[in-house]
Amino acid sequence: MFGASAGAAGEVRVASRPSPIWKSLQGHSAKLLSASNQRSAVEGIVAKRQLEITAPAGYVATLAAIAEHQEAEDVYSELGEADRCFVRIVCDTSKVQAIVDATHKAVEKGAHWRLTILPVEAVVAPDGPKQEAPVEEEPRFSFRGRTAPREEILHEVEKGADLNLDFLVLVALSGVVAAVGLLTDSVVALIGAMVIAPLLGPNLAFAFGVALGNVSLMRRAMLTNVAGLFFAVLFATLLGMFLGEPMSSAEISARTVAGYDSIAIGLAAGAAAVLSLTTGVSSALVGVMVAVAILPPAVTAGLMLGGGDLKAAGGAALLLAVNIVCINLAAQIVFVIKNILPRTWAEKKGAQKALWTNFITWVLLLSGLAGAIYLVRW
Repeated sequence: MFGASAGAAGEVRVASRPSPIWKSLQGHSAKLLSASNQRSAVEGIVAKRQLEITAPAGYVATLAAIAEHQEAEDVYSELGEADRCFVRIVCDTSKVQAIVDATHKAVEKGAHWRLTILPVEAVVAPDGPKQEAPVEEEPRFSFRGRTAPREEILHEVEKGADLNLDFLVLVALSGVVAAVGLLTDSVVALIGAMVIAPLLGPNLAFAFGVALGNVSLMRRAMLTNVAGLFFAVLFATLLGMFLGEPMSSAEISARTVAGYDSIAIGLAAGAAAVLSLTTGVSSALVGVMVAVAILPPAVTAGLMLGGGDLKAAGGAALLLAVNIVCINLAAQIVFVIKNILPRTWAEKKGAQKALWTNFITWVLLLSGLAGAIYLVRW
């Protein structure tokens, strides 16, 4: 897990470890609001976050009020030296986004403040008096489900959008293993290639960039995705030219024909990838599923192109295109369902335009590819 911090200008930064104790904040006043459902055992709190806010002292009451309004489980505030305040909040993950956005609105622009989001692994609390549950309880079921804060998701996907030597090396290594698996009909080798293929990150980053209207993130993700695919296909093409003989295997044949079932697989992979990201569930297995839809067709297209079998190469390329379009379309739809939006009205307006533009583009591309599948099969 990680922590996200927002600085003076509202910029979100990330820390991989909890922040140190603020020694300069010698408490002149303190306030502690504890949840009534604390228990004496150590509780695993996967869906909890701790927010640490430092700001000018005049905002201490406002920040504490924001936490109370969002029904935070635990709030602690104190005034320190240099006319500063420190507020620590423990709350459910679903409340984090509202608290972050409310803090952005409450603290004036130009004021020096910082908000750090940290994971809560466990809580130890003494036994307290048992209290009856309130009469009116919030429904346990939510259509959108539990969603990680926007800042955490951004930190996670930004790493996948980086084009660097490590990314290219992983693409090359996964391409080697995938080529061996395809040529030898080794399912084990193919699974190994999918595990190490770093192809989930760029696609998620692009879809998230569309949801936020973040053009810079979209461009970085697009460049990384294109570079990774180009590198994989180029490597496989050179390998096919080196082998210089007709290549045939059951695994290769299965990836030279695109069908309507490929659309279902691509949509499922994209939706599962976003759900794993927004709910905080490990995305390792989902990444394998996405790699299943992208890496083998890309390598197959390169091998067939290098071996001179243009028809088979075209079939693999069609399958690859279908999977990429479906993954991005499904990812974009799930981000909308999970209500992943920018913070300000102006940003939301720009994101809405980018969202509709990309949605229409993906739908038109998918329609064209579905028509191509029909013509090829007919």
